[in-house]
Amino acid sequence: MDRRGSVVEPQSGLPSPSPRDPLLSPDSHMDVQGYKWVRCRVWLCRLVAVLSLGLLLIVFHWRPRLSVLARCCSCPLALADILLIRDAFGQQHVVEVLTEEMEDGSMELLGELEVTEWRDTVQLYKEEKTLLRYYLFEGLRYVWMDRKGAFCRVSVLNEDWTCKDLYGFQKGLSHMEQSLRRRIYGPNLIDVPVKPYIKLLFEEVLNPFYVFQFFSITLWMIDNYYLYALCILFISIFSISISLYETRKQSITLHNMARLVTNVTIRRNSGAEECVSSVDLVPGDCLIIPQEGLLLPCDAALLAGECLVNESMLTGESVPVLKTPLPAGEGKYSSETERRHTLFCGTQLIQAKGGGPGGGGAVAVVTSTGFFTAKGNLVSSILYPQPINFRFYQDAIKFLLVLGVVACLGTIYSFVVLYRSNATWVELVIRSLDIVTIAVPPALPAAITTGTIYAQRRLKKQGVFCISPPRINVCGKVSLFCFDKTGTLTEEGLDVWGVMEGGPAGFSELVPEPRLLPPGPMLSGLACCHTVTLLQGQPLGDPLELRMVESTGWTQQEPEGDGKVLDAAFGGHKVLAVMRPPTQQLEAQGTSTSEAVAIVQRFPFSSALQRMSVVTVAQGGHSALAFIKGSPEMVASLCRAETVPSQFPSKLRSFSSEGLRVLALAYKPVDRNTDFRTIERQEVEKDMHFLGLLMMKNLVKPESPRVINILRMAHLRSVMVTGDNILTAVNVAKSCGMVGSDEKVIFVNATPHTAQSMPTLRFSLEEGGTTASGQSSVEVITWGLYQGGFGYHLAINGKSFAALCDYFPEYLPKVLMRATVFARMTPDQKTQLVKELQKLNYRVGMCGDGANDCGALRAADVGVSLSEAEASVASPFTSKTEDISCVPLLIKEGRCSLVTSFSLFRYMALYSLIQFCSVLILYTISHWNVTCCCV
Repeated sequence: MDRRGSVVEPQSGLPSPSPRDPLLSPDSHMDVQGYKWVRCRVWLCRLVAVLSLGLLLIVFHWRPRLSVLARCCSCPLALADILLIRDAFGQQHVVEVLTEEMEDGSMELLGELEVTEWRDTVQLYKEEKTLLRYYLFEGLRYVWMDRKGAFCRVSVLNEDWTCKDLYGFQKGLSHMEQSLRRRIYGPNLIDVPVKPYIKLLFEEVLNPFYVFQFFSITLWMIDNYYLYALCILFISIFSISISLYETRKQSITLHNMARLVTNVTIRRNSGAEECVSSVDLVPGDCLIIPQEGLLLPCDAALLAGECLVNESMLTGESVPVLKTPLPAGEGKYSSETERRHTLFCGTQLIQAKGGGPGGGGAVAVVTSTGFFTAKGNLVSSILYPQPINFRFYQDAIKFLLVLGVVACLGTIYSFVVLYRSNATWVELVIRSLDIVTIAVPPALPAAITTGTIYAQRRLKKQGVFCISPPRINVCGKVSLFCFDKTGTLTEEGLDVWGVMEGGPAGFSELVPEPRLLPPGPMLSGLACCHTVTLLQGQPLGDPLELRMVESTGWTQQEPEGDGKVLDAAFGGHKVLAVMRPPTQQLEAQGTSTSEAVAIVQRFPFSSALQRMSVVTVAQGGHSALAFIKGSPEMVASLCRAETVPSQFPSKLRSFSSEGLRVLALAYKPVDRNTDFRTIERQEVEKDMHFLGLLMMKNLVKPESPRVINILRMAHLRSVMVTGDNILTAVNVAKSCGMVGSDEKVIFVNATPHTAQSMPTLRFSLEEGGTTASGQSSVEVITWGLYQGGFGYHLAINGKSFAALCDYFPEYLPKVLMRATVFARMTPDQKTQLVKELQKLNYRVGMCGDGANDCGALRAADVGVSLSEAEASVASPFTSKTEDISCVPLLIKEGRCSLVTSFSLFRYMALYSLIQFCSVLILYTISHWNVTCCCV
C-alpha cells in the first residue's frame, strides 16, 4: 500500500478511541492524534509572536508539531479540530478537521442496504443539522465514521463492491443521490497546486539555510563588509531565482499532466442521458462512452461493449490495449485483478463499440475518482515521494553539524580572547557572531542544487524527461540495473519461426508458416485467439498477435451499425469480430472445410494468469469452440493430460534454449446453446485439448549488447526481469552480454509445501535437473565451477522465487546476490524483487516499457520508462528513445551532478575552514600584541 495508507478501524462495540489512536493497516502505519484549540493558548502564542518579531512563527513553520502542542490540548478523535499524523516514514503532518453541512433527508436516498454504512460518515448536531466531518491528507479524503470510531478513507464505502453490484448501477443515479455522493466523495479532481511566486519565495526564504544567510548578510552589513555581503546576496538571489523557476515549472508540468476537466455523458435512473462536467462524477455513476472515445477523467469498470485504449501516459505502454466487459459474478471487484476490464483515469479511449445504442459506444460504471484513481495514486507518489535515504545528503547534514560545533567552539574562544583584549560590547558581539558565519558556508544551498538543475537540462536535450529532480543525484550511485526483456532489451515485434501441431501421438513436423497448415482447430486457433481490433479498417493490437494473425492469411471483419446482420449469420450470438480465411485457400481446396469463424467472447491476456482465451462460433451457429493461448507450461496444465504429447518438456526446452518465444494453444468444444455473454472464464479455461506450439523469433536490439557491456565495464550489475520462459530469457541474456560466453548458468528450482511433499530447493546446471537439494548442492556446483575457472550466474522463475521467499528466506539473499535472470515473473513479483534487492543495500534502477513494469518502476530508486510520451507518471524518468542507451546517460549525468555538487560543497567548506582558522589566529595574535603593549 502507498504511504497515504488507509486506516483500519476498531470494530463496533470496542471502547471509545483514546486521544492517541494508532490506525494501522497491513502495509503501513499511521499514527493519528487528536487535538482541540485552546483559546487562551492561541492568544498567548499570538502575543509571543509579536514580541519576538515573528521568530516564534518561524519556529512553528519549521516544527509544526510544536505549533499544535503550544496552541491545542489533546482530545479524542471524535472531538478533534486538529490532527497530528505520523506516517510510515516517521514524518509528522498537521491537518485540520473540516465539516460540511448535509441536506436534510438526503441520507434516505441511498436505500436500506447502504444507509447504515453511509450514516457512519456523518455526525448529528442537535436535530436540525447533519454535519460531515473529514480531513484531507495528501489529496485523499478521510471521513469520520462514528460507529467505527475512526477516520477512514472515503473509498472504504465502495471497496467491497462486487461485480454484480457494479452491474446494478447500470440504471444510473438520481440527481439527489449523486449530489449526496459528491458531498461525501468530494470533487473528481487530481489537483496539483501551482503556488504563486510570492508564496514559493516565502517558503524558500524561510528555509533554515536562507534564514541563516539573511542573518549573515545583516551582520556583515553592520560590520561594513559591503562587498562580501553583496556577493553572497547576489549568489543567494540567483540560487533562489533558479530554484523558484524550476519548482514552479515542475508544478505547472505536473498540474497540466494531472488535471483533467471535460464534459461526459451519464445515465440517470430515469433512463435519460445527461451531459455533466467530469468534476461532478462520483463512484456509481453510469458513464456513456461515445464511439469515437474520449480522454477518461476517472476509473471505471467496463460493463458493455469493447474499448481500444492508449495507456501510454499512465503506463508507458505504447501499444493500444483492448478492454472487454467485466464478467458478472459475486466476486469482489478489484481494479488490479480486473485490469483488462477496467478503464483507467488519464488514458485515451481511441474507440468504443458494441455497447451503446445501434452498436456504437460503450457503457461503464465509475469506480474511483480524484486521487483514489490509478492516475491519482501515481501523481500522489510524485507529489509526496518516499524519503530518499541518500548518503550524500546524510553526510552533508553530518558535516554541517560538525561545522556547527566548530563554530560554537570558535565563538566561545573569540569571545574570551576579545573580552580579554578589552573590546567594546558591540565589537564583542559582532566579532563572536561573525565566527559562525565564517565557519558555515553561506552559499551551500546553491552548491547542492546547481549540479542537479544543469543535469536535468542536459537530459531533456537528449530526450530524457525527469519529473523528480532529486532522483538525478541517486542515478550516480546506482549499483544494479534491472531490465525488462520484450520491448526493452529485444525488439517489440516478433517474426513467426514455425508451428508444430501436437497431440496424444506426439508432435508433427515443423511447419514454417501457419498459412500452410491444413484447415482445422490449430489454424482456427491461430487466426481467432487474439484481441486485435480494427480502427478505421487498420488492425491494432499487440505486435505478437498482429504478426500471428498476419501469418495465417486470415482477414478480420467487425460488425457495422447494430451488428444484427452478422449476429443472425452466426446463430443469433452477439458477434465481436469475424475471421475469414483467404479466398485463394478455399478455391485451391475446393471445399468449405475452412470457413468464417465469429469471435463471440474474449478473455484478454493477463500477466498473472499467463494466458488469454476466446469463444468462437461457426457460420450458422452449428458449432462452438473455445481456444486458449499462453505460456506453454500454463496451457499444458489446463489441458487433459492424455492430450499433451510426452515430448512436450523436451521440445519446449529445445526451442526455448534457442532463444525462441514459445506459445502453446489448446481448444475444446463448447455447447452452442450456452449464453456466451455470461459464461465465466474458469468454465472456458479447463479440460482443454492440446493443439500445439507457436514459435516466434525475438531479436535483441542492436544497442542492448553495447549498453550492457558499458555497465559491465563500469562494474554495475545487470539483471533481466521478464515474464517469458526461463530458457528463452537465458538465451537473450547470453546474446546481450549479461552472461558471458565462458560463464555457466545455474537454475534455481524451489517448490512450495503441498499435501504430498515438503518444500524443496534445488540447484542444477540444467533446467529441470535433479541435483540434490539444500546448501550442499549449490556449494558443490559453484566449487566445481570455481575449480574449472568458470564464473556463474543463477536463473530462477516466478514460481520458484515465490517458494524461495516463503519457505527458504535464509537462501534469498544468497540467490539475489548471484541471480541474473528472473523469468515468468508477475508484475507484483517484479516489484517485490526490486524491494528485496534494496534490502541488500543495492541502489536499484529499473528500465521497462509497459504496464507490467509500473510497480517496479515506482519502487526502484531510479525508474526509467521507454515511452513516446514526453512525460509519463509511470516513473521518475521517461526516455523517448526506444532502447536502453539512455541508461548510461542517466548514470553519467547523475555522477556529474554529484561530482559538481560535492566539489562545490568541498571547496566552500575548505574555504570557510581556512578563513575560520585565519580569523582565530589573527584574534590570538592581536590579543598577544595588546598584552605585550600593556606590559
